[in-house]
Amino acid sequence: MRFHGEVINKMRVTLPAISQNESVSRAIVGAFVSILNPTIEELADIKCVISEAVTNCIVHAYTHHTCEHPGTIYIQVTLYRNRGVKITVRDRGCGIADVTAAKAPLFTTDPEGERSGMGFAVMENFTDRLTVSSKVGYGTTVHMYKSLK
Repeated sequence: MRFHGEVINKMRVTLPAISQNESVSRAIVGAFVSILNPTIEELADIKCVISEAVTNCIVHAYTHHTCEHPGTIYIQVTLYRNRGVKITVRDRGCGIADVTAAKAPLFTTDPEGERSGMGFAVMENFTDRLTVSSKVGYGTTVHMYKSLK
């Protein structure tokens, strides 16, 4: 599936990086993608990956954020005529020093905590393609691509 071509709709959302906005992002993106009439399974996959990406922003990107206000999560969703969906989640947080290592299953920067280190693995499993770019001190961008049947 090619993830370019005729765009039929596009949305951008910015949300504060607070835990309540994980469920808000699921609802917003799920409702927007519904325009393409996805199957229940496809919609569940999309809600799962947006949840993982937003949770990563909240938990990891802004962990060392010292301002009184939380950081911002930037979400963009593009829908294509060929039933392709591109979801981009970006933050301006601390960044990832080694993206390859971070994408490995069970990798975690918090071995004593509750994190399983499966966020990127889940995103890869429920999408057709996942790309991650990051720069320490500048943030991370995650692009997820899903072809609907």
